[in-house]
Amino acid sequence: MSLMPVDEALNKLLAGVEPTDCEEVLLAAANGRFLAAPLASTRTQPPFAASAMDGYAIRHGDLETGESSLTVIGEAPAGHGFTGTVGEGQAVRIFTGAPLPEGTDTILIQENAEREGDKIGVLEKPSCGAFVRPAGLDFTKDDVLLEPPLRLSYRHLALAAAMNHALLPVRRRPKVAILATGDELVPPGTEPGPDQIIASNHAGIAALVEDCGGEALDLGISRDDPVELASHVRRALVGQADILVTLGGASVGDHDLVQEVLGREGMDLAFWRIAMRPGKPLMAGRLGRTKVLGLPGNPVSSLVCGLLFLKPLIAAMLGQPRDGTGPSIATLAAPLPQNDRRQDYVRATLSLDVDGRPLVTPFSRQDSSMLNLLAKSGALIIRPPHAPALDAGAEVPVLVL
Repeated sequence: MSLMPVDEALNKLLAGVEPTDCEEVLLAAANGRFLAAPLASTRTQPPFAASAMDGYAIRHGDLETGESSLTVIGEAPAGHGFTGTVGEGQAVRIFTGAPLPEGTDTILIQENAEREGDKIGVLEKPSCGAFVRPAGLDFTKDDVLLEPPLRLSYRHLALAAAMNHALLPVRRRPKVAILATGDELVPPGTEPGPDQIIASNHAGIAALVEDCGGEALDLGISRDDPVELASHVRRALVGQADILVTLGGASVGDHDLVQEVLGREGMDLAFWRIAMRPGKPLMAGRLGRTKVLGLPGNPVSSLVCGLLFLKPLIAAMLGQPRDGTGPSIATLAAPLPQNDRRQDYVRATLSLDVDGRPLVTPFSRQDSSMLNLLAKSGALIIRPPHAPALDAGAEVPVLVL
């Protein structure tokens, strides 16, 4: 079987993917969620002309007639507006956020006023309308201020609260069931046998799922046993997983049973084996409504494939558009050899040169079992198939981590 190019595989994976349903969540629970419908304001903000500073609400016309002092007739703290009307030669003590009293149009800030009893003198004449926030300065009722596809952050939630929304329409988080496979694996925190290793892929993939806005469902570790594997797969389907991610077991060895078991359970295979490094044994398909993504067992291969395939799959389910910006560009700090027929993702550190431009230094070793190097990497250098050898100083496309 020939190896499928990365772009072709990604297009196949995302073909026909529909966004998840809309659901309403409390404002306090919406941080990091993806907006599913336009959000219009239910009110005008501010709802009235308000003072932007502590001081005195005055009639600017009094200053134009040469009035030397004004009589203070009341007070307007925030939340308690002055109910009367301010006439000629009069003023109201006012505080930030309070409504501008009827008859006034300007704020004389307290630093520029001199008060004795109920009289104030003007030390510095303000311009007409100074320190007044007009009604609707921020937004008006029915203004659409937040629109999908938007990931809600603290800024958006503050705005939604000001718009008087207690519930927000968001995309349901895609459920991603994660199943590690292999007799050699034991969970972190346990003592492995003499021929076993600690399972690490599921921790990284689960974190990636959560970072992308999905909901990770850990199915644990299955032994290399067809019956046990099938049982775990059915658990994912019963749990209505949108995506089933398998880790390992999809290659060509005698104990790589995942593809065989999924086939017996009814999986429609979309593709298998990609022209990329690390991650050649990537597999994708569909089990009913559930997308299946079989990631390689080698830790770096698993995480890189998760970044390149699982992340955009979750994004599509959240209604996010395909990222059309392309990779970033950086300068090589060390030479790279000629590449073979597979698209290579080379782990590298990321820094800035003396001119502040991105500089990437590839690690000399790129074994797909070496998580330590991936953790230290700031970028992956993208090497297209059959890319020529490059000297230090060449510009290369990079995926910033």
